[in-house]
Amino acid sequence: MQFEQTLDLLLVHCQGEIGRVIIGGAPAIPGESVLDKMNHINRVDDSLRRFVTFEPRAHVAMTTNLLLAPTRADADAGFIVLQPDQAHPMSGSNAICVVTALLESGRAAITGPETRVRLDTAAGLITAQARCEGGRCLSVSLENVPAFALSLDTPVITREWGTIRADIAFGGVFYALVDVAQMGLTIEPRNARALAEAGIAIKALLRDQVQVAHPTIPGLTEVAYVMFRATEADGTIRTCTTLKPGRVDRSPCGTGTSANLAVLHARGQVRQGEGRLSRSTIGGGFLGEVMGEMTVGPYAAILPRITGQAWVYGREHLRISKDDPFPAGFALSDTWGPQVGDLLGA
Repeated sequence: MQFEQTLDLLLVHCQGEIGRVIIGGAPAIPGESVLDKMNHINRVDDSLRRFVTFEPRAHVAMTTNLLLAPTRADADAGFIVLQPDQAHPMSGSNAICVVTALLESGRAAITGPETRVRLDTAAGLITAQARCEGGRCLSVSLENVPAFALSLDTPVITREWGTIRADIAFGGVFYALVDVAQMGLTIEPRNARALAEAGIAIKALLRDQVQVAHPTIPGLTEVAYVMFRATEADGTIRTCTTLKPGRVDRSPCGTGTSANLAVLHARGQVRQGEGRLSRSTIGGGFLGEVMGEMTVGPYAAILPRITGQAWVYGREHLRISKDDPFPAGFALSDTWGPQVGDLLGA
């Protein structure tokens, strides 16, 4: 990895989920498209990702977003989601962080109370409508990529919980959506550790039991996350997305909300023009709406819109010294558990 001595980042969170945004100093990433660039990070050179997502410059409950010049004429900016396990094609909470950072830093112009920003991502074009006032971004509505249910009530054999049922759906990445009652748990802060461990265990089992492939986007061939859910009396969906190395999303999860909307639509429980509120483990909210219907390959799909808010809370500069003993960062089992061996190739 070759880059300037300093990376410039804005510190942003979306409903509590940290999504830092690199706004300067990053190296050029090879590739004609954002998907190509993401694959280069994952398959060829992941040193930038490790530098910004591993200790001592970051921690596991954090994402860093790499801003890019757009690779398509109809986009204003591109970005790639960098997380400790790998680079990912799309994240709703992180897209909201990126739009907020672009507008509040002046890298994208605020053109009025309703400002449109178009994002080039590895999952496709994301159009955002930002509500702005006094130089602030008060909310962001994302017109996400088409979401679809791949399979419903898919059996997953587990040792601890027997055979559970999961809905497999795409909302920007692939999800296994699991009713949390099957784990004998509820979605609340005191259960976050147990939920995280359950989600990581189920994700490991999915590798051998469930195969996925996006019909039009090459390379999207894994279930990225397990999201637990529960429907409350007023129709609100309580969500808990679990991520490596064993933590829960602090936000309600935009791509997961999109995937769950596609499942509700496939079951006939939500129609075009209708929406559901998703609430996270700590109570943050995203509104998910079905804005249209279409097909993706052989699958019936929806066009989801996700609305939420992010906050810029600071700025930092990351500097690399020639004698820094940890240019690629490090990971320890106190935060990563037994997965640390696979992560570091040990």
